[in-house]
Amino acid sequence: MHSLIDQLLFSVAITGPICLMIILGMIFKRIGLINDNFIDVASKLVFKVTLPAMLFLSIVNSEHDFSAASQFITFSIIANILFFIFTYAFVGTLFRDSADKGVIIQGSFRANTGIIGLAYVANAYGETGVALAAIYVAVTTFIYNVQAVICLTPKGATSGVSAGKIMLTTLTKNPLIIAIVSGLVFYLLSIPVPDIAIDAGNYFARMTLPLALLCTGGSLDLSSMKKEQRPAWLASSYKLILAPLVVTTAGYWFGFRGLELGILFFMSASPVAAASYVMARSMGGNAVLAANIIALTTVVSTLTCTIGIIILTSLHAI
Repeated sequence: MHSLIDQLLFSVAITGPICLMIILGMIFKRIGLINDNFIDVASKLVFKVTLPAMLFLSIVNSEHDFSAASQFITFSIIANILFFIFTYAFVGTLFRDSADKGVIIQGSFRANTGIIGLAYVANAYGETGVALAAIYVAVTTFIYNVQAVICLTPKGATSGVSAGKIMLTTLTKNPLIIAIVSGLVFYLLSIPVPDIAIDAGNYFARMTLPLALLCTGGSLDLSSMKKEQRPAWLASSYKLILAPLVVTTAGYWFGFRGLELGILFFMSASPVAAASYVMARSMGGNAVLAANIIALTTVVSTLTCTIGIIILTSLHAI
């Protein structure tokens, strides 16, 4: 019993602060302390400035051997691609004649690795965990964008050109990938970063997760969860239960333990990324359904993630 309580406390210590910040964001929005304009501006600040600073510094200041992580990164890429193929086939068959098939597929695989996933990893493993998780974020960000184009492109339309544009934009304009690649270059070539730049960057980095989580909470519309419940619940169950179960089990079977298995779990157990709404809307998909899936997975993920942590810690896997 004592061991179970310890595992529960450890789990809550990871997921609790994240859940609390999201709830505070919802409360602050409701009482008018923050508004839609604040959320829009703050989200852009996080995506373009503070999160890139956090990722860059976590890599530059890390003592992790990234060359030894090549097997982990390779596995992560393959696992995400295979899970997408499985999701595309299963959900596509289940909703064969539905116009919302692509939105449901996207909501079943696309994780919020850049905010919620990193927050889980930071709480569990600190800066060392964030440094390795940053590489995971880089590769999955690219993969997710390409996969989103594939599943959201209407049947019969030509997706090659669109996919090519998404890939080019992701590689050249995404601030997160630019920051991660720059961090790796500085780290691998041992390029010194002035202390004044590191100190200023740390100010930005410390703003990232609190501000991002407040914006996540403030942007949730729980009332919308009442609409189109069946596809929203199916996609959410797929994302929060099946994805972490499949990916983490496969990682465990391949021999990953500790930090690496923890990252696989936290990233795959994260709720659906807010970018899925933007992508669905820009490609003519059901944006309301996409928003419902984001809201539902964000609310429920702290519970499913807590249960997952208890199971993995009881197995001494993470």
